[in-house]
Amino acid sequence: MKLLKDINIIFPDRIEKGSIIFSEKIEKIIIGEEFYNLEKGCSQELVDDKVYYLAPGFIDIHVHGAAGSDTMDATQEALTEIKESLLESGVTSFLPATMSMPIEEIEKSLEAVKSNISKERPGSRGARILGVHLEGPFINKDYKGVHAEENIILPDLDLIKDFIDIIKIVTLAPELEGANELIGFLKEKGVICSAGHSAATYEEMLAAMGSGISHVTHLFNAMPGLHHRRPGIIGAALTTDISIELIADFIHIHPAVLQLVLQAKAPGQIILVTDQIQAATLQEGEYSLGGQRVMVKDGVARLDDGSLAGSTLRLDQAIRNIRRISEQPLYEIINMVSYNPACLLGLAHEFGWIKEGNRADFALLDRELRVRAVFKDGFRQI
Repeated sequence: MKLLKDINIIFPDRIEKGSIIFSEKIEKIIIGEEFYNLEKGCSQELVDDKVYYLAPGFIDIHVHGAAGSDTMDATQEALTEIKESLLESGVTSFLPATMSMPIEEIEKSLEAVKSNISKERPGSRGARILGVHLEGPFINKDYKGVHAEENIILPDLDLIKDFIDIIKIVTLAPELEGANELIGFLKEKGVICSAGHSAATYEEMLAAMGSGISHVTHLFNAMPGLHHRRPGIIGAALTTDISIELIADFIHIHPAVLQLVLQAKAPGQIILVTDQIQAATLQEGEYSLGGQRVMVKDGVARLDDGSLAGSTLRLDQAIRNIRRISEQPLYEIINMVSYNPACLLGLAHEFGWIKEGNRADFALLDRELRVRAVFKDGFRQI
C-alpha cells in the first residue's frame, strides 16, 4: 500500500484536506487527521513540496497526436509517443482521434489502437487508451475544417462494424443521408454519437438528438456560427442538456464566448478537450494532419488556406485558462477534464473521480495548477 497524506483532495463536489491509501486502486480516503493510526504498513509517496492539490487523472477525449506522432501513423511507436507525452499534462486516459483519410488508412489506425489496448497492463508507461474517437469521414464537406474533402464519405456502417468494441465516440454530420440509420445503430451499441463538422439546422439537430445524438464535438468550430434567426447546432447545444466539447485555448474560442458558454451550460455538461496534433510539445514549424501540411506559428496550427488545424494546447493549460476567466469553483473546472468525460463514456465507476474502489489515477498540482506528479494505476509516472 502507498500513502499520499496532508493534501487538498479535489472531489466532484468539494475540496477537502485529507490523505489517500492506495495500491492499483484507491483503498482508503481519510479526511483530516484520522489517518495516523492507519499509516502502518504503507509506504509514503514523497512528492514535490510545491504539490498542493490531488486531482483525479485527466481524461482527454479528443487527441490526434503529440510529440511528433499522430494516431493516423498507425504504429505502436507513434501511440507510445503520444501516450508518454500526455502524462506531462496530467492526462492518464484518452481517446486517440482519427481523421478523414482513405478507408484503408483509417482501418490501419483502428487496428493499431485495438492492438495497443490489448497490451495495456497496470503500471505500464503512458496514458491509458480508453478507445477511439472516430472523427470523420462522415462529415459535411462545407464544414470539413482540416479534413481532406476527397476522403469524406456518407455514413457507412461497413467501415466501423469490425471495430465497434473500441470505438467510443463517432463525430458525424447528422444532416447527411444515412446518418439517422447509423446513429440508431451506434446508440444501440452504446457508442456516443457526436454532432460535428456539420451544417445541421436547429430543427435537424433536435431531431438528431431524439434519434441518439448526445454530444457536440468542439462547439463553435467547424459549424455555422450562432445566428439570431438560425440558431443551428450552437443554439441547440446552448439550450438543451447535451454535452459539449470546448477547446479552451483562447484561439478556437474567444474568452468572452467561453464565459457565455459557462453561464449557459450546466458545469456537468462541459468537457474540455485539446484536439491536439503532433506538433504539441514541439517547436514551431511544419507538420502534417490528415495528410495535409500544417504550419505552427505563435502556438497556432493552420493549413495553407488559413484554416485552424487542431491545436497545440495542453489539457492542464485549458484548466488554467478556464480558471482565469471563470468564477466557478475549482472542483467544477477539474470535473470538466475528469468526472464529466468519465460519465460521458460510462466509466465513472472506475475512472474520473477520487473514490474508494476507483483506479488510483492522480494528477498532483501546485497552487498555480501546474502538474508536479502523475500516478496511473497507483504507479508513479512522472
